[in-house]
Amino acid sequence: MIDARGRSCPEPVIMIRDAMKSKEECYQMLVDARVCVENVTRYAEHEGYHVTVTDQEDDFLLTIEK
Repeated sequence: MIDARGRSCPEPVIMIRDAMKSKEECYQMLVDARVCVENVTRYAEHEGYHVTVTDQEDDFLLTIEK
């Protein structure tokens, strides 16, 4: 689980980019801003992943899968 709450872009994108170097099939990331959801989703999809977003009160859970 990558916790990117409280971080502004591009930091969450950099965090997921660094995590993706491990070439895992699935990642989960918590963010607290809609713009982070959009930017991380755009990056992950560009890298060939599918992103599912789940609202969790004030946060968003991104499930990023190959």
